Amino acid sequence: MLGRLAIGTALTLGVAAEANGVFMLVAPTDWYFAVPGVTTTGAFNQHFIRDIGLIFLFIGTAFLLGVARPKLRVALWAAATLWLWCHALFHFWEVAAGICEPFVLARDFPAVTLPALLGTAITCWASWARRAARAPEPETRRHVRLWA
Repeated sequence: MLGRLAIGTALTLGVAAEANGVFMLVAPTDWYFAVPGVTTTGAFNQHFIRDIGLIFLFIGTAFLLGVARPKLRVALWAAATLWLWCHALFHFWEVAAGICEPFVLARDFPAVTLPALLGTAITCWASWARRAARAPEPETRRHVRLWA
């Protein structure tokens, strides 16, 4: 059950990141005006938006490839999640530095902080599942005496 939820979450994160990345690459002007709050962060910069679009393609690919390649899952999902956390923490820094008002954290939560939290959750699950798969069966475990 938990495994299906993690895989479904990774698929959702991957497809959403891919879609966002493609949108940023194909129609940067439309993306700039469509995403709430973006116009308040600075002037339109086609090159910058497309650069970030490439990052979203890599993130989406990492989540999707992690679904297909269980042995690489932890590394792929952790790498994508690391960038998502850097992005989310940057938004928090902007509020702390007075660049943005605190309300932007709530506005941006679904697209910025929530993916980082979800990425963390599925990466933790993948790490746990990998360790559990490598653990020997209870009957064959070597018991260590803790008390003499």
